[in-house]
Amino acid sequence: MQGQRFGETLPDQIERISSLFDAHLHLLVEVREVYRERTAIEREYAAKLHALTKRAAERRAKLVAAFVVGDEPTKAYTETTLGQNTLNAAFNELISSMGDSAQAHVNLADSLNTQVVDVLKAVERKQEELKKKEMTFFQRLLTERDRAYGDRLKVAKQKYDEECSEVESVRQKQVRASDDRHADRAAKQAEQQRIDMLNSKNVYLISTAIANNVKAKFYNEDLPALEDQFQIIQRRLVTRFAKILGHSVALQTGHMDALKVQLDRVEAALAQVDPIRDQDLFIEHNIRPFKAPSDWKFEPCVNHYDTASFQSRLFSRTDLNSSINQDAMSVEPAPKVFLQNKLSRSRVKLQELGPLMDGKRREQDKLRDLFLAYDADHSLGSNDEISEASDNYLDANHQVISYATSECILKTEMEVISNAIGDDEGAQRPHSFKSSSFSIPTQCGYCKTSIWGLSKQGKTCKACNLSVHSKCELKVPADCQHGEQKTSAVSRTSTTASRIDRVAPTPSAFAQSVAEETYEESYQSARVLFDFTPTSEFELQVAEGTVVQVIEPNDGSGWVKVSDGQNAGLVPASYVEYEDATPALAGGGGSEEGSGQYVRGIYAGPNGGQHYGDGWWEGINSTGQKGIFPSNYVEMA
Repeated sequence: MQGQRFGETLPDQIERISSLFDAHLHLLVEVREVYRERTAIEREYAAKLHALTKRAAERRAKLVAAFVVGDEPTKAYTETTLGQNTLNAAFNELISSMGDSAQAHVNLADSLNTQVVDVLKAVERKQEELKKKEMTFFQRLLTERDRAYGDRLKVAKQKYDEECSEVESVRQKQVRASDDRHADRAAKQAEQQRIDMLNSKNVYLISTAIANNVKAKFYNEDLPALEDQFQIIQRRLVTRFAKILGHSVALQTGHMDALKVQLDRVEAALAQVDPIRDQDLFIEHNIRPFKAPSDWKFEPCVNHYDTASFQSRLFSRTDLNSSINQDAMSVEPAPKVFLQNKLSRSRVKLQELGPLMDGKRREQDKLRDLFLAYDADHSLGSNDEISEASDNYLDANHQVISYATSECILKTEMEVISNAIGDDEGAQRPHSFKSSSFSIPTQCGYCKTSIWGLSKQGKTCKACNLSVHSKCELKVPADCQHGEQKTSAVSRTSTTASRIDRVAPTPSAFAQSVAEETYEESYQSARVLFDFTPTSEFELQVAEGTVVQVIEPNDGSGWVKVSDGQNAGLVPASYVEYEDATPALAGGGGSEEGSGQYVRGIYAGPNGGQHYGDGWWEGINSTGQKGIFPSNYVEMA
C-alpha cells in the first residue's frame, strides 16, 4: 500500500511532522521502560520461585518416607524404594518443573534485556540522530531561502531606490544650470545617473526573479522532499519498533512453550500416579503379625465378694452343690424386672431400627451406583458434582455402619437378657412414662423417696399417673393398671412412630436413647427470639421466628433442649419464648396478686408462696413471676 505523502498533502508542516516523530520516539522510550521493569519482575519472580523450590524439596525430603512406607516400616527401604512410589515421582517432577520454570524466567529476563530493551535503546539513539540531521538540513534550507529573500529586498531593491533618488536629484540640478557649459555637464551627468538607475533596476528585477524561483523551489521541491524524507524515517521507525515488539512476543511465546513442556512432564507424571501400586508398596513395608484383642471378661470387685449369682440360682434351683459363678446374670425378682423392661425396650428399638436401616441401605446402594458411574466416566458430571456424590456416598456408608453398630448392640443386649431370664418376660402392660418437672416434692412410686427437679429428675405414666425417678423407671414392673396389653414388639412401634417422624435419631445416638425415649412425649412450643449459631455438636442452629418444641426445659444451666422438627440440640434459654404456657419452675407467669406481704430470701432457691403447702409458700418475685418456694428459704421483710 503506497499511502499519501507528507510533502504533497501537508505543505509547510515540518514542525508538526517533527513533533509526530518525537511522539513516536517518546512511545518507544516508554515501552523500553516497561520492558526494563518487566525484566526486573521476571528476575524477582525467578528468585522467589527458586527459594520456593528449595523449600519444597526440603519438605518433600522430610515427608517422603512417611507417605511412601510409613513412619515405622517393618521392612528396610532405600531411595530406589521411595522412587517406586508413583505419587512421590509425580511430586518430584512437580518440584523439578518449578526449578526449571524459575530458570526459564531468568532466561526470559536476559533475552528481554538484551534483545528488546537494549535494541530499543539503540533504535532510539539512531532515530534521534536522523531526526537531528533532518532538522539541521531544514535550517539550512531556510537560511538559503532567506538569503535570496534578503538579497532582493535589502540589496537590490535598496540599491534601486537609491539610484532612482539620485536620478531625480541630478535632474533638478540640470534644470537649475544657467549657461551652456554647465547645462552640457549636467546633461551628461543626468544621463549617466539614469543608466546607473537602469542597471540597478535590472539587478533588482533579477534578484526578484531569483527570490521567486528560490521560493518556488523551497516550497515545491525542497520542503516536500524533506517532509517525505521525515515520513520515510518515521515509517522505518514504526516498522522497526513493531518488529522489536514482535520479537519480544516471540521470546515470551518461547518462554511459555518451555513452561508448557515442563507442565506436560508434570501432567504425564500425574497421569502415572497409581494409588493401588503405592498402597501395595506401603503394605509390603508394613506387614506385621496381628492377633485380635481377647474378649472382655467379668472382673469381680476387689473389695466385695459378690454372691448374688449363687443366691440367684438358689432361688431358681435346688442344686446347692454347684460352684458359685460370679459372672452369671442375676435373675432375682427385682433385677429380673429391670432385665424384662430392658428387653422390652430393646425389642421396640430394634423394630424401629429395621426400617431406618433398610431405607439407608437403599440410599447407600443408589449413591454407590452414582459414585461408581462418576468414577468410571468423569465427563458425566462436573468436579463439584463428582465431589458431592463421593461425599454423600461416604456419609451414607458411615450412617449404615453406625446403624449396624446400634443393631449389634440391641441384638447382643436381647440375646444376653433372653439367655438369663428365658421365657419369663414378666407383665405385658408397660407404663407410658414421659419426662416431667416436679415443682413440688413428689413421692417416687418405686423407691418411695422424693422427686424434685426441673429436668431429667423423674417421669410420670400418662396412663396411670404413676411418678418415679428417671433412675427407677426400668425397675417398675410392666403392670400398668390402665395400660393396654402388649402382644408383640411390633404393636409397640406405632407408639413411637410419630416421635421418630418428628425427630429422626442419629445413627450413633440410636441405641443410647433406648432407655430415655421409648414413648411419645408432648412438648411445649416456643418461638425463637434471636438467631443462634452453634459452637459444638450438642447445640442446634435456629433462626429468629422459628417455632420449636422444648424437649428439656432450663434446669438452671441457662440452656434448653429443643427440636426444630428435623434435629434436636441445645440453645440458650434466653433465646426462646414459650408460646402457650410458662414452663414449670421458671418462676411462673401472670400478674396474679399475693397476700401483699413481702419477704427477703436468705437462701438461693426456686421462686414461689405462703400457705401453699407443708413447708411451701407461694409468691411473686420482683419481675412479676409467680411460683412456690421452701418457706425456710425466706424471712419476713
